[in-house]
Amino acid sequence: MSAQASSAEKGLNPGLMCQESYACSGTDEAVFECDECCSLQCPRCEEELHRQERLRNHERLRLKPGHVPYCDPCKGPNGHSPGVRQRAAVRCQTCKINLCLECQKRTHSGGSKRRHPVTIYHVSKAQEQLEGEGMDEETKRKKMTEKVVSFLLVDETEEIQVINEEDFIKKLDCKPDQHLKVVSIFGNTGDGKSHTLNHTFFYGREVFKTSPAQESCTVGVWAAYDPVHKVAVVDTEGLLGATVNLSQRTRLLLKVLAISDLVIYRTHADRLHNDLFKFLGDASEAYLKHFTKELKATSARCGLDVPLSTLGPAVIIFHETVHTQLLGSDHPSEVPEKLIQDRFRKLGRFPEAFSSIHYKGTRTYNPPTDFSGLRRALEQQLENNTTRSPRHPGVIYKALKALSDRFSGEIPDDQMAHSSFFPDEYFTCSSICLSCGSGCKNSMNHGKEGVPHEAKSRCRYSHQYDNRVYTCKACYERGKEVSVVPKTSASTDSPWMGLAKYAWSGYVIECPNCGVVYRSRQYWFGNQDPVDTVVRTEIEHVWPGTDGFLKDNNNAAQRLLDGMNFMAQSVSELSLGPTKAVTSWLTDQIAPAYWRPNSQILNCNKCATSFKDNDTKHHCRACGEGFCDSCSSKTRPVPERGWGPAPVRVCDTCFDARNVHLDVPEAQVDEEGGTLIARKVGEAVQNTLGAVVTAIDIPLGLVKDAARPAYWVPDHEILHCHNCRKEFSIKLSKHHCRACGQGFCDECSHDRRAVPSRGWDHPVRVCFNCNKKPGDL
Repeated sequence: MSAQASSAEKGLNPGLMCQESYACSGTDEAVFECDECCSLQCPRCEEELHRQERLRNHERLRLKPGHVPYCDPCKGPNGHSPGVRQRAAVRCQTCKINLCLECQKRTHSGGSKRRHPVTIYHVSKAQEQLEGEGMDEETKRKKMTEKVVSFLLVDETEEIQVINEEDFIKKLDCKPDQHLKVVSIFGNTGDGKSHTLNHTFFYGREVFKTSPAQESCTVGVWAAYDPVHKVAVVDTEGLLGATVNLSQRTRLLLKVLAISDLVIYRTHADRLHNDLFKFLGDASEAYLKHFTKELKATSARCGLDVPLSTLGPAVIIFHETVHTQLLGSDHPSEVPEKLIQDRFRKLGRFPEAFSSIHYKGTRTYNPPTDFSGLRRALEQQLENNTTRSPRHPGVIYKALKALSDRFSGEIPDDQMAHSSFFPDEYFTCSSICLSCGSGCKNSMNHGKEGVPHEAKSRCRYSHQYDNRVYTCKACYERGKEVSVVPKTSASTDSPWMGLAKYAWSGYVIECPNCGVVYRSRQYWFGNQDPVDTVVRTEIEHVWPGTDGFLKDNNNAAQRLLDGMNFMAQSVSELSLGPTKAVTSWLTDQIAPAYWRPNSQILNCNKCATSFKDNDTKHHCRACGEGFCDSCSSKTRPVPERGWGPAPVRVCDTCFDARNVHLDVPEAQVDEEGGTLIARKVGEAVQNTLGAVVTAIDIPLGLVKDAARPAYWVPDHEILHCHNCRKEFSIKLSKHHCRACGQGFCDECSHDRRAVPSRGWDHPVRVCFNCNKKPGDL
């Protein structure tokens, strides 16, 4: 026995001395215990030793009064009881290791080691009591985890398997007000992820299912609550497994990673593969690009002080080797974390989203695997609340639910270029512009928030979709962006008057602020393109499932048919009122400047007979006044008004004065020449209403499909009423809702309402559902 041993036998406590002798020659009192150096150290030795790069990250513990170190063989890879740490009874001065009584008997009871000098650690009764309490605490912890069971949180199709927040807390078996963190594990299939969680958190109990079979034993995402560390432990499906819906399952992993506070990447490869670095690098990029916004929104809804998206989770790479050295062992001057950062840089991956990345390795010479180092590293990270604070389980569920609602839907694997673990296609909207083929750049399911589709590139014009949009140039110059559409009539025109104007002067462009700014056939010649005069044009994307660019001229043909029916009904119901209104308007449109407008002609200019609604008014081509038929039945040439040598209608007074030449200024004749030409053309053709009546005689069924607006469901596809589901037959007619374009029976679409967004400024047929919508249709 050494002198120290003799002193100990006398009941004295000489104190714990430095066991390194690196800087002090073993003469100074120990202040630190280094778990990885397996020694007690004085301040000088501790500082000198751990100044070296390879020792800098060793875990050191400051000694307290009455401290007794642990037995070294008990916690080593060849220890007789892995995971159960006994206090040392002696320290061998030759071997420089601490030994409990059992390890001393096993290793130093025979041979030359029996003569090694040892220092005896004096364990007081208080210390023995503390040791007893420690054992009780260990037993207590094991007992706390005896009833823990795991449950399926999300299946392989990304469907959450808990009904609501209360169901999540119930299955997790924790208190609603309990603050906890989330620890999840990732890695390739078959690398022992479930086994790692069972031994790290649950003392080897099979809380998460393990299996020696080739098939993956973990499908989807499973969760369990560890009451000892107060964490929700999440087990995930392995990467690189033979499975279907690979894209969806990979996207599911990132959702789990996004709600985690601590991530374990488990690898059993003897050397770290590139897949590990690519997975973490791609996960970091996708987290920052797609998940940050959703997590911030969840933080706001839940009233969290620290946003979930401040930084991503901390990562621990747990690397187990058998035949190779651990990372950094062959580079004593560099710490493993620096080597990992270099690997990320070489692969062009930058894990900026993670709050930290740590490396924890263990070399298994003989099974079982030692998980004590991983457990200590996890406990150290869980105590760090600077970037990620514990939160209620309800917040964890809400975050997962928000991400699941936003990033969901099928991803066809055959159309996916797997250039990375988490390509943008996993998280962005899958809609493609029908005109140019550009994809929407917004996130999935953005339509639920009322956010429209948006592309990065500009679109090109397509005649098929007519995706040119007009904006009023005058409003644009005043700093406003006002969209305008070509229409068959102005909003102030009545249906039949609007139809007459459309037939005569073409479509109109009407601005809500400036009124009618353009008519396509306003003049007989020289009409300019609206783009050169009153409107600006932009080409916009055409997204599937949207109404598209249903400008009024797209349903002009159907409006013409509807107008024909309306006017025919008006003629039969209101006698000749609409006919006279249209005829009078048309006459005024093409009348020479010297004619008195129809609206001012109330009586015959000769006999003073009052005109009734059904009476016909006639203009004298010579004087331009209005007369009844009997007072203007004669004809004669009126060349001085520009009517040429052919006889035209004149009043009796002008006929009697036929030998008297009218004194008409030459300039006035030239000025009226254009309008006289218009009048001659008008008299050579039937009036507008006559043309409409002729068109009514054509069976409407022959032109109905040609006149159908783009958003209307074709008749041959409509088999049932869209509302009441009645089957259509010869007796049950089909009707289109002018708002949604679906087919309905008469009972479900008898309401009338203006649909300005579709170009119907006057009440038209709408379905029962569209009529209930508030605001303008």
